[in-house]
Amino acid sequence: MIKNIIKTTDYLKSKGFDKPEIGIILGTGLGQLIKEVDILHEVSYNHIPNFPTATVEFHKGKLIYGVLEGKKVIVMQGRFHIYEGYSLQDVTYPVRIMEKLGIHTLLVSNASGAINLDYKKGELMLIDDHINLQGSSPLAFKDVGQLGERFTDMSAPYDGEINSKFEAIAAANNITLRKGVYASVVGPQLETRAEYRMLKIIGADAVGMSTVPEIIVANHLKLKVAAVSVLTDECDPSNLKPVNISEIIAMAEQAEPNMIILFKELIKSL
Repeated sequence: MIKNIIKTTDYLKSKGFDKPEIGIILGTGLGQLIKEVDILHEVSYNHIPNFPTATVEFHKGKLIYGVLEGKKVIVMQGRFHIYEGYSLQDVTYPVRIMEKLGIHTLLVSNASGAINLDYKKGELMLIDDHINLQGSSPLAFKDVGQLGERFTDMSAPYDGEINSKFEAIAAANNITLRKGVYASVVGPQLETRAEYRMLKIIGADAVGMSTVPEIIVANHLKLKVAAVSVLTDECDPSNLKPVNISEIIAMAEQAEPNMIILFKELIKSL
């Protein structure tokens, strides 16, 4: 992996990806932040050596380098999931590349379902902690110790200072920002009623199919990290209706302007 990382990093440096400060991963239905970036360079994933390729139809497939609120950023327009057939090392490979290029902070967005029924679809949730239900770890491979400490501490995986800034920005802009625990599952199937009940019992406020692997690797690399979910549906096992994916995407897009405000104002303050 180390040789691959060097090859990928050298390629992106040759394309002008020069010492980004902040990495951003855009989740499902959350691509409009790109319009706020002064784009300097962009490369399709399938042109980058050793990079996975996004296969989900509503995920783009570009790595973008530019300036946002005066900071050099590198943006993943589209992310990878293990339900696409990738390994956890594949899913998190871009985080390792962004760190190697120079980022000190990683900001992540996703779409998720509300397990906590006090939370409503269309609202945002600041992730304060998580539960890994994906069955393995992106750090579970032989040579991981060459890239960082094998036994990575996860007592506070999300940066408290950044989370406090997010909350202050939300309050100043009258944005409802919930705070809670995100459970990450494999997917791609949605949960059963019994699974939603289980998730509530074990303390999850929201559930999705991404984010946690990237957060684990970011902590392994000692990056500052924060994540925000758009709650796209309400997962009430007593009143469960068939899921409409197009409605979920539409709900993410509806909530996106508030997400953009949070990310822009935060980046301005970093």
